[in-house]
Amino acid sequence: MGSKYYAEHPLYPRAKTAANINIDGINQWGRTNDFSVIGLGNSTLDDDLTRILKADGRVVRPDAEPEKGFYYRSDHFEFAKQGVPALDTEGGIDFIGKPNGYGMRKRDEYTSKDYHKPSDEVKKDWDLSGGVQDVRTLFRVGYVVAQLETLPSWKPGTEFKAKRDSTLK
Repeated sequence: MGSKYYAEHPLYPRAKTAANINIDGINQWGRTNDFSVIGLGNSTLDDDLTRILKADGRVVRPDAEPEKGFYYRSDHFEFAKQGVPALDTEGGIDFIGKPNGYGMRKRDEYTSKDYHKPSDEVKKDWDLSGGVQDVRTLFRVGYVVAQLETLPSWKPGTEFKAKRDSTLK
């Protein structure tokens, strides 16, 4: 409700709002070789993230579970509906030093046991080095965006592009 209210009643004009970088949760199981983007390909923010990850020897991965419709269920969506390009990321699934399938197994375990349940709290065995890795990456995306001469934009054909374009006129 807070993101919806702010997106509809921004403190700063939407035409001056460069982007929304959504951190809805963090990777709690260690460092990864990848970083997932919910709604990959929607905006130029994905391109900025891809360049930064490449420099770090990491790759962008599309949403591992697109059938769940996460792009339309999180705080960034309220900004997207108002035309503000949004980057919604999720921890990767290719964990350094872990066997294939570890990332999806941990994700499925978390979803079935903890997601939106009273047990969804910090655990003693979490390895937050992956969260730190991802937050540092997103900080760099924000820094790059702040240095750009033009604002991030939606890609052609994206449902939010017309709203953004009309806001910037």
